[in-house]
Amino acid sequence: MATCAMAVATMSAQADIVMDWNAKADAIAADKQLGPSPHGRNLALLHTAIFEAVNAVQGRYAPYRLSLVTEPDASDEAAAAKAGHDILVALYPDQKESLNAMLVRMLAGLDESIAKTKGIELGKRAASGMLAERKDDGSDAPENYRPHTAPGSYVPTTIPLYSNIGRMKPWVMTSGAQFRPSPPPALTSETWTRDYNEIRELGARNSTVRTPEQTSIGRFWVLAGARSYNPILRQVAMAKDMDLLDCARLYALTAMAGSDAQIAVFEAKYTYGFWRPITAIRNGDLGGNPATPRDGGWLPLSDTPLHPEYPCAHCITSSAVATVLTLLVGNEVGELSLTSVTAPGVVRKWTRLSDYADEAVSARIYAGFHYRFSGEVGQAMGRQIGELTVRTQLRPRLPSVEAAR
Repeated sequence: MATCAMAVATMSAQADIVMDWNAKADAIAADKQLGPSPHGRNLALLHTAIFEAVNAVQGRYAPYRLSLVTEPDASDEAAAAKAGHDILVALYPDQKESLNAMLVRMLAGLDESIAKTKGIELGKRAASGMLAERKDDGSDAPENYRPHTAPGSYVPTTIPLYSNIGRMKPWVMTSGAQFRPSPPPALTSETWTRDYNEIRELGARNSTVRTPEQTSIGRFWVLAGARSYNPILRQVAMAKDMDLLDCARLYALTAMAGSDAQIAVFEAKYTYGFWRPITAIRNGDLGGNPATPRDGGWLPLSDTPLHPEYPCAHCITSSAVATVLTLLVGNEVGELSLTSVTAPGVVRKWTRLSDYADEAVSARIYAGFHYRFSGEVGQAMGRQIGELTVRTQLRPRLPSVEAAR
């Protein structure tokens, strides 16, 4: 990547292997219109394999799940290149030709040597090991959502998304329910009344109180999933001049946290099945609360996502990723920027990771998708998942007594 000239040359060239496979995975997912949850799972598989391969050469961190034989004389670049290639070929066999060509380009810059050969073999073992580890993780479980209805009554016929994701095997959590939040507020509560009326005004398609900037933010963050945070990872890795292993670790930790965030949020969403603003506001008179007036023609700024409201998925994922990054490199990392296919020409910028995560909460209100309490709960869940991930996974190894002498 030409932009990596900003980083130290050698470190940048090595770390590019991680970032280039990440970018390729994003491009394939976009072309296939893969949703945030399956793409998040695939990214975690990709980046844990790359980390395991590189770490088996350098050995500075505890492994994730694999017990690979340490190969200190192997090429870590060859290992990373082969691991990334093999994972993506397994996930997207129809892309094998372009993935093979990409691997050839990555390996072409490495001298032919025993180290290169050992690295390639190590990458192959890391990929096959992680594929075996996640073989029966529930990601391909059949969808069996049962619509809520009374016999003979019409309900919208589009089946909601990701009803099976909450049962998938987590990467870090003990189960999808580990951080399940308390139920959403009662429909007669002060919190519900406040947040109902806030989104009824701010999130309406024809809102007269939402500012032009708020409208822009709402549309911008319709962008969902890894495309809303992978560019941030790239900027952080480059700003910190990360070497190959630290870059691989950064991407692996954030990918695992991001995937677990999706598992946790969909477990909670389908546990509570809470109504979206478009449903609640058109039925505001049914909740026994005179302070939540019905608006029979209310529409959100953008089209409502096809899954239950509580908690906010975008908020939990952005928070989980921002938390991992903050624990690794700090909250203030220089200027970060992001573009969005859902808001052409708009560039959002932040200097603190917390501001990036906070904006996701506000954006879902402006878009008419989520109540404030749902965003705040999702953000808190994301922090818990991010903290758990960094606290328990890929930890630095303590120097041995012999090495310290």
